[in-house]
Amino acid sequence: MKKTITTLLLGCSVAFSSWGAPSILDIKHSITDDNVIAPESFETKTRELEENFYILNYIAPDTESKAATTGTATEYEQRLAKLPTVIEMPYNSIVGKFIDMYLVKKRGLVADMLALHNYYGNIFLEELLKEGMPTELQYLPVIESALNPNAISRAGAAGLWQFMPATAKGLGMEVNSLVDERRDPVMSSRNAAKYLKQLYEIYHDWSLAIAAYNCGPGNVNKAIRRAGGTDKMDFWEIYEYLPSETRGYVPAFIAANYVMNYYRNHGIRPTVVKRQLITDTIVVNKYVHFNQIAAILNIPVEEIKMLNPQFLGDIIPGDYRPYTLTLPKQQCLSYVMSEPVILEYDAPLYARRTRVEPGESSAPVIVSDNGDANLAMMQQQSTNAGDNKEVALLTEQMVRKTHVVTRGENIRDIARQYGVSATDIKRWNHLRRGKVKEGDELVIEIYERMAPEEVAVVKREEIAATAPVAAAAEKKNPVTVTGGATRKPASTNADASQASKQTRKERVQAQQNKNTKKASTPKTTSYKVRSGDSLDRLAKKFGTTVSDIQAANGMKKSDTRINIGQTLKIPAKKSSGAKSSTKKKSRRRR
Repeated sequence: MKKTITTLLLGCSVAFSSWGAPSILDIKHSITDDNVIAPESFETKTRELEENFYILNYIAPDTESKAATTGTATEYEQRLAKLPTVIEMPYNSIVGKFIDMYLVKKRGLVADMLALHNYYGNIFLEELLKEGMPTELQYLPVIESALNPNAISRAGAAGLWQFMPATAKGLGMEVNSLVDERRDPVMSSRNAAKYLKQLYEIYHDWSLAIAAYNCGPGNVNKAIRRAGGTDKMDFWEIYEYLPSETRGYVPAFIAANYVMNYYRNHGIRPTVVKRQLITDTIVVNKYVHFNQIAAILNIPVEEIKMLNPQFLGDIIPGDYRPYTLTLPKQQCLSYVMSEPVILEYDAPLYARRTRVEPGESSAPVIVSDNGDANLAMMQQQSTNAGDNKEVALLTEQMVRKTHVVTRGENIRDIARQYGVSATDIKRWNHLRRGKVKEGDELVIEIYERMAPEEVAVVKREEIAATAPVAAAAEKKNPVTVTGGATRKPASTNADASQASKQTRKERVQAQQNKNTKKASTPKTTSYKVRSGDSLDRLAKKFGTTVSDIQAANGMKKSDTRINIGQTLKIPAKKSSGAKSSTKKKSRRRR
């Protein structure tokens, strides 16, 4: 470290002369240091903040871009002295370097932070004022996180105020796999104000309290001892004994106060708020996913994430304990009124198993078919109620699919996706080690619910006549349906099997003829596009294809974009039996 402190060196050479020792004011204004480390927030890329939902939707874009301009040391010193602050804001060359860095290299970052401060600044001020703290501390998150609530440092600190896990837990904040209150703007600001107040009560000096916030009280206490004892209770007196990052921390804080107040003097673009974001909170005591809230209340998921960054994985584990959810004010009442509907929306998709036995297979999630299957079964039951002549034979069929492995996927990920076990995937594809790579094709066998028109029925007396034989045959040779609407178990009794087979064949043939007539007038379902939907996802969800959806809606093959709120016609689910019977997928052995 190279230091040029003229008055300090002069004082040392004539320590006992009439000139006397240098004052702390001389050190504050003349100190230089070539080895200062800038806070990690200076590495924040502008595009990281520009993707914030608030900036994209509530702030007007730059329309008056001007050339970067810096000031002189005298201008910086005079303007800092005029700031209405309790915390001392002295100027020196280190402070000047940080100011110039903000005004030139990081001017875009400053503009984005000014935009975000329109929202987060109100939260900071409210919590600081509750604790009776200086309001200039609202700019501490500027150098801590660049006002990014999702910022994580190399050391593991997180959130706007960059709390370490141990410090956060010591202050009573919750940090687990689903909730990290260090990212909660309100909770972290409240605890930051309390923590800073505790530090000030230790040192009775704001510069030392801010330094201790950065490097911990232990490092500050050690620097005080090395500097000569408890009478050295000033940041600038113990400066050279502090960690290199902390030596730049207080100057950076002073620089942040300067640029956040005097940005207009240096040509940084103005931040124009297009519309005010007014929020309120509600208490949630149920397990709920952001997608459920977004779908029912018609709120973008990105907005819920921006307002509630503390919930990891977009999940509120309200069944563990009540949590506070922040929403646009007009939507809070809507949530309270609609909570039962929100919880029921796609409930199977977000449900968690509370009990499972070893060896049990995890059944795949069945996508809603708007009750068509239930309606078909009800109609059959109503028809047969009088004489009980016919009953449904099969409502599900085994489908063999091919999955192409994408980058980063492994067997377990693929198994979870299809609701099967990793062991089955290895067995179906003759994999010994269970390792796959990008581009590999895997055979997946799953059971899917058949379309209502594909459900075959047989006479009750037929089942009664062949039940003992069929039961024995199925026990010996388990049924495997590879796409057809009926099953054909092997039989040890040729006559009974032949009679049963002939009767079923006639029944299935009649059903197929009926289906052929229906095919000329395909059914469609109206669907309103929601956040996160795409043609590919809708095709998978409704058991159809992208090309069929495009055809049903008069879209070209090149038209793949759909908009939230748009109403689409979704063709009826296709039978996968025809596909699997005409086009066999080959297995790849490894």
